[in-house]
Amino acid sequence: MLTAEQIIAAHKANIETLFGLTNKAFEGVEKLVELNLQVAKTALGEVAESTHAALSVKDAQELLALQSSLLQPSAEKAASYSRHLYDIASSTNAEVAKVAEAQLAEIQAKFSAVVESAAKNAPAGTENAVALVKSAVAAANNAFESVQKAAKQAADVAEANFEAATNSAVKATQTATRASKRASA
Repeated sequence: MLTAEQIIAAHKANIETLFGLTNKAFEGVEKLVELNLQVAKTALGEVAESTHAALSVKDAQELLALQSSLLQPSAEKAASYSRHLYDIASSTNAEVAKVAEAQLAEIQAKFSAVVESAAKNAPAGTENAVALVKSAVAAANNAFESVQKAAKQAADVAEANFEAATNSAVKATQTATRASKRASA
C-alpha cells in the first residue's frame, strides 16, 4: 500500500519532470525562433543585393546569368534551413524521449518492486498466479523494449532518407544551374 509520503514524493517528481520537459520544449522554440530570425535577416540582405544587381543589368543575357547565379544558392540555403530545422526538432525530441525513458524505467522498477513485494506476501497456494503476473510483467517489458527499438530504427531510417533527399535536391539544383550557365554562354 502506498503511503501519503510516497504519493506526495511521486507528485513532486512528476511536477519536476513536467517543468523539465516544458523547459526543453521552450529551448527548442527558442532555437527555432533564433534560426528564423537569422534566415529573415540574411534573406533581407540578399534581396537588397539581388535587387541592386537586377537593376544594373544591361541586357537579357546578363539577366539570365544573374538569375542562374541566384538559383543555386537559394536551393542550397533552403536545404540548409531544412537541415537546421530537422536538427532542432530531432534534438528536442531526443531530450524529451530521454526523460520519458528514464521516467518509464523508474515506473517499471517500482512496479516490479510492488509485484515482488506482493509475491513475497502472497498467501500459500497462489504461486501459480504470482508466476503468471511476473510472466505478464516481463512480457510487457520485453514488448515495450521491442517497440522502442523499432521506433528508433524507424527514426534512423527517416533521418537517412531526409538527408538523402536533401542532398539529391541540392545536387539537382547544382546540375541545373551548370546546364543553364552553359546554355547562356
